[in-house]
Amino acid sequence: MNADSTDQARHPGRPGHPQGPGQTGPDSARPDTAHPETPLPYVLPLDHPSAGIAEVGGKGASLARLARAGLPVPPGFQVTTAAYRAFVGRDSRQDRILAAVSGLRADEPTRCEEAARKIGRLFAEGAVPAEVSAPVEQAYASLDDGNLPVAVRSSATAEDLPGMSFAGQQDTYLNLRGRDAVLDAVRRCWASLWTARAIAYRIRHGIPASDVALAVVVQELVTADSAGVMFTVDPMTGDRAYVHVDATWGLGEALVGGQVTPDSLLVDRETFAVAHRETGDKSVRTVRTEQGTHEEPVPPHLRNAPVLDDRQAGELARIGVDVEELYGCPMDVEWARHDGQFFLVQARPVTGLPTGLPATGTEEWNDSLRGDYLWTSGNLGEAIPDVMTPCTWSLINIFMADTMALSAVGEHRLSGNIGGRFYLNLSVAAAAAQAFGMSKLFYSSIPEIFGRIPDGVTIPALPLSRWRLVASVLGEVVPFYRRLRTYQKNFPALVADAPARFERVRAAIAAADTTSALARVWAGEGEPYLRDTSRMLAAGSRMDGNALATIGRRVRKVAGEGDANALLTGLHTADGELASLGPLVGLARVRRGQLDRDTYVHQWGHRGPHEFEVSVPRPAEDPGWVDRELAAMDGAHEDATDLLARQQQAREAAWERTRARLRPRELSALRRHVDRAAHAARAREAARSEVIRAFWAMRILVRRAGELTGHGDDLFFCAIEEIVRILDGDDAPLARVPARRAAYDRYRALPVYPTLIRGAFDPVRWAADPNRRLDVYDATAEHAPVAETVTGFAGAAGVVEGVARVIASPEDGAQLRPGEILVTSVTNIGWTPLFPRAAAVVTDIGAPLSHAAIVARELGIPAVVGTGNATVRLRSGDRIRVDGERGTVDLLEALPR
Repeated sequence: MNADSTDQARHPGRPGHPQGPGQTGPDSARPDTAHPETPLPYVLPLDHPSAGIAEVGGKGASLARLARAGLPVPPGFQVTTAAYRAFVGRDSRQDRILAAVSGLRADEPTRCEEAARKIGRLFAEGAVPAEVSAPVEQAYASLDDGNLPVAVRSSATAEDLPGMSFAGQQDTYLNLRGRDAVLDAVRRCWASLWTARAIAYRIRHGIPASDVALAVVVQELVTADSAGVMFTVDPMTGDRAYVHVDATWGLGEALVGGQVTPDSLLVDRETFAVAHRETGDKSVRTVRTEQGTHEEPVPPHLRNAPVLDDRQAGELARIGVDVEELYGCPMDVEWARHDGQFFLVQARPVTGLPTGLPATGTEEWNDSLRGDYLWTSGNLGEAIPDVMTPCTWSLINIFMADTMALSAVGEHRLSGNIGGRFYLNLSVAAAAAQAFGMSKLFYSSIPEIFGRIPDGVTIPALPLSRWRLVASVLGEVVPFYRRLRTYQKNFPALVADAPARFERVRAAIAAADTTSALARVWAGEGEPYLRDTSRMLAAGSRMDGNALATIGRRVRKVAGEGDANALLTGLHTADGELASLGPLVGLARVRRGQLDRDTYVHQWGHRGPHEFEVSVPRPAEDPGWVDRELAAMDGAHEDATDLLARQQQAREAAWERTRARLRPRELSALRRHVDRAAHAARAREAARSEVIRAFWAMRILVRRAGELTGHGDDLFFCAIEEIVRILDGDDAPLARVPARRAAYDRYRALPVYPTLIRGAFDPVRWAADPNRRLDVYDATAEHAPVAETVTGFAGAAGVVEGVARVIASPEDGAQLRPGEILVTSVTNIGWTPLFPRAAAVVTDIGAPLSHAAIVARELGIPAVVGTGNATVRLRSGDRIRVDGERGTVDLLEALPR
């Protein structure tokens, strides 16, 4: 098992072994006998007891730990952070480095690049001090005859911080010979600490420039016959019963770079027998040459031959289990094999393992298991109605962090993923309101924003003391509102520039011709663009305080339900446009010859029914989109322009009736409140449109990443952080793609889940229940059966009788005949082309501020939203009466069931 002892006998005295030479630093003391208070030597044996992260960086510390345990690590030595500091301490380099990065922001890629170039010259032009170069040369000379091929790897002090991925940000050089080449590689590794990407990454994560340093690991380069990665847990399922091994021919670079499909094996960790094997098509391999390394074709007889036989796989798995026992957690291990012997090149803890996985081997996405909360899919769930791919969910987490005043209260998160669908945690929202003494306002606003909560359904409180609650909320809310004021002040300019910024980001993505270049685009332009548009939406949604959330109750109180519907319209007029209606009005203008198709596509081609889901093409990507949208308008008696004009007349008549009832001062106050709410609604929808444009840019970026890496649409099943790792050359996240695809397909096959969920919810079991409810699921209590009648919110006034047409998705919109009543679970902007053909609209999910209610009101189409059971109680062909003022739907004549 202990391969180092064998290697030691062949190469006595090599650094990396306990009896290696004691390279010296400033005090010329032997490092293995130096007192802990003596200065850190410039060079240490690979396995030295003092080789921690601060001394030799994350990679070096891990290799030292493996070597000290007697595990098979290639021999070598460590150039410590003291050597780096000795170099930057000369000629005021450290001061000049800090001056170059002073005041930089992560969203300033040009300035970061300029700083990186300045710092790069400091390293390129500086000589390695003699007191550093001498022990490095001595240590290298002790490796055989001083001409041994080595790997020189960067090891940063910041690279193992929790929650961060520095993979690939610093350099590695393979197959170097001679002391001059090694010293030059050491200096280039030091310089790679200050690339533009590394600078921006540390700024984003708040790592002070003065705190970072870099060590360098120099090791004998194993002339690998084969290499690969090993997980001491099945990364696709989280099953601890197996060790997962990927293997390919030659050095590991071809595998890490995604150029080959490796052999994939599962080894039983008890018997070390191979339980499952898939032999890959290994077309290329990385090999050593006199000039470094290069890729060559794998000989035909090896291309589809197993890299490891069962005995060898079992031997490697035993080593993996030893590594796991050393660290006490599942490990990700890079390995190489030469002349029948395995070597460990790196080992790091596995993060982000799936938990609570079903026996089918798919992942489970279910935040309802985190605790007793009340979740809702109202409002934001309406905008994000689909089962989300992991990439979309990771981007939505970024979006939510910048759009909402807080993302969590303590360990309780505001947004959740239940069966792949977006839900918002009302328990967290209620706790935040309680912390500020705003519970009354919060509960009174729930029906307007999220929809009605049925009798008997309660919002469970968070198990937090008031002190901890207030402290947790203040920590997030105060900086949020400071930032919000800045974005509100600059709101018009930000919205005006957003389309041009999209084009700039798209051009940068297209220009990225390498994976590292694309990673820089994400860090310097892509992520800042997404965050800025999300903050724009936060600013727009909160324009004029709570005007949008409170206006409905205020107007209904003085004008009654019927006139209130008319008074609250006028959001899309000559005074200002409502972005949610833009595509529909624009389509009417195209049909009338008032707008050309290219302009229409440029303005609205990013909006559609699945606009947040980045794996789905945007309408602008489909050449036949405009023709289908125009065809959908056929048969409608009036288009959007006609409907808006008719609603304007109804609005003016409602104001006349209201004027007769109110005193002049009351009327003036009401008009101010209505105007403020209209301004807030337009601001919110304008910003939302730009957020969707930003999500289109994210789709373009992920597709480009798929092209450059060769992994195609597999990347939609990786989080954006994982995609960055893959761009850096770390393909480990791809191991989970099959399980994620299976989970995605499983959840997509299920019907839309209930609007409200309390407690642990099993989507599959719920879908199998013939008595399932669409309005609420409560694991903690039984509730009265869902009503036979269909009632909801008064979305838009008017009474209509007609034939119901129940439609599951806008792609089935052709089924809706002119004059029929559209019945569906939820609508968003992708449904709007159907509205002019509909005599009325009825939805399961919604509230007075929901999409269906706002658009129907503007167009003067009667609507009842948030019924909770319309798609269950009604069938296509039923004759029904919709009363948009009372919020009722009556079944007049049912088709035979």
